[in-house]
Amino acid sequence: MTQETKFTWKNAIKLGAIGGVLVLYVSLVGMVQAFDGRFIISETLTLGQLLLFLPPLIVGYISATRTGAQRRISGILFGAVAGIVTGAMLAALLLLGNAINLRAMFINASPELWEILMFGQDTLATATAVLVIGAGLIGVLGAIVSLLPASIRNAVIIGASTVVIMGILQELLKITFGTREWYAPIDDFLYEQKGLSWAGAAVTFLLGAAFSLWRTYLASRPKKTVVKTRSREQQRYVQIGSFVLGAVLLLILPQFLGPYPSEILNTVGIYVIMGLGLNIVVGYAGLLDLGYVAFFAIGAYVVGVLTTTGSLATVMWSWWLALPFAILVSLLAGVLLGIPVLKMRGDYLAIVTLGFGEIIRVLAVSNWLKPYIGGAQGILQIPKPQIGDFVFDSPERIFYLVAIGIGVVAFVAWRMRDARVGRAWKALREDEDVAEAMGINLVNTKLLAFATGAAFAGLSGAIFATKLGSIFPQSFNLIVSINVLSLIIVGGIGSIPGVLVGAFMLVGLPELLREFADYRMLMYGALLVIMMLVRPEGFIPEKTHKAELHEDSDFDPEIEPEAPARMAT
Repeated sequence: MTQETKFTWKNAIKLGAIGGVLVLYVSLVGMVQAFDGRFIISETLTLGQLLLFLPPLIVGYISATRTGAQRRISGILFGAVAGIVTGAMLAALLLLGNAINLRAMFINASPELWEILMFGQDTLATATAVLVIGAGLIGVLGAIVSLLPASIRNAVIIGASTVVIMGILQELLKITFGTREWYAPIDDFLYEQKGLSWAGAAVTFLLGAAFSLWRTYLASRPKKTVVKTRSREQQRYVQIGSFVLGAVLLLILPQFLGPYPSEILNTVGIYVIMGLGLNIVVGYAGLLDLGYVAFFAIGAYVVGVLTTTGSLATVMWSWWLALPFAILVSLLAGVLLGIPVLKMRGDYLAIVTLGFGEIIRVLAVSNWLKPYIGGAQGILQIPKPQIGDFVFDSPERIFYLVAIGIGVVAFVAWRMRDARVGRAWKALREDEDVAEAMGINLVNTKLLAFATGAAFAGLSGAIFATKLGSIFPQSFNLIVSINVLSLIIVGGIGSIPGVLVGAFMLVGLPELLREFADYRMLMYGALLVIMMLVRPEGFIPEKTHKAELHEDSDFDPEIEPEAPARMAT
């Protein structure tokens, strides 16, 4: 046995041990028990069982990948070894849990967990064998998938992912479309009482795999030089037609989805607006702001104070009249924050902005300002916006308000990104000293970044206040800033489409799975760790940021307009 083979065996065992630690973790923190109530395939596969199957599948896949396609048999054997090690650690947990009482140390080491790990077996020895052998077979399956041709491998992964997603979304689809006549035959075919039917799972898998193969086929087609034959007038008509089509779809979408999905989209949209604002501060200008929630709170409180009809009522303006003041006050707050931190960078800037956010939160809950903003009791009876007889009084109607806000903010952010100020921000992000030497006014550039980001946060706070009809200081904790920063990192720092993707992943998906809310922050942390290790540039990265992290990027600073050397011109 060669030294290379010995090293690879050790590597497979190490990967199996990592998978074992992962499967022990999800078991002992209670995720397996909590997720076991959600079926993916009716009476066959639950989400909790899927959590147990994924670690050996992943380590088997990675083992074969590292072995290489030239050594298929070795890759399959290494995948089996990695899976067996993972299963052995889970079997050891089952044996230990039946020998001694682990609940004094791990509260989730409950009889429910042991029942799940028994997989319906009558004896402990049989269950242990099932765990070890089953994990080994799953590791082999992961290795086989890894060794498949790229197009087939992607089709299998996309198909399996589609099955899992459709199984998870059963309740949401029933809530959304359960009253529609056209959905009844689809539901009867795809789903049983709990989870996908076998026929529904097979069709769902085939549709996902076919979609993946179709995308692969389109990507493999030889690219032909396209000659632009459209006149400017024709291009303008196409743009207008696309805009009209998008507007019509937005008008129809909330009525099609219903109240609950519309409410989720509204929450996602508010975070998108905040994300686009923080993306200017962090993504464009490179200024780490951990107190961004302060501007969100200022916008909400200004609207609340100026519009409330409750006990704190003063002027009782309409929401439309109060909105410009909320944005203006937030903008001024951004400037006031920017002035004392002009000379700060990196960690020092993050700490100061964090302190500013905490100051705003303490002021909001203090008795000093209670006669004006309600203190811990907040502000109640905030009216809904109204245009003529049309009142934004339901999630479906609030959706239009949120969509307009996203459109305006995204358009402004997009125009500023490609303008002179956007290039100045990016030069500032790369190197402040070089940017200043090239003639960029650091004071104005930084203040404009803080002011613009704060104005966007103020707009989102104003929409948030009228959406709920009341505001409380507890809604403006540090975790809001962390969530917004996280969605930017996951989506892609400096990328406008990345903000949308990050918001849907970190805000939309947890809202769809509210019964798993106790593990939301755990999922946040795990996703951030995975992103930093696997794809640090984010799902939809900006070109320059991607080039910084990947030396093999095709980004050419001599021809790309975003090149730092040309940002100040």
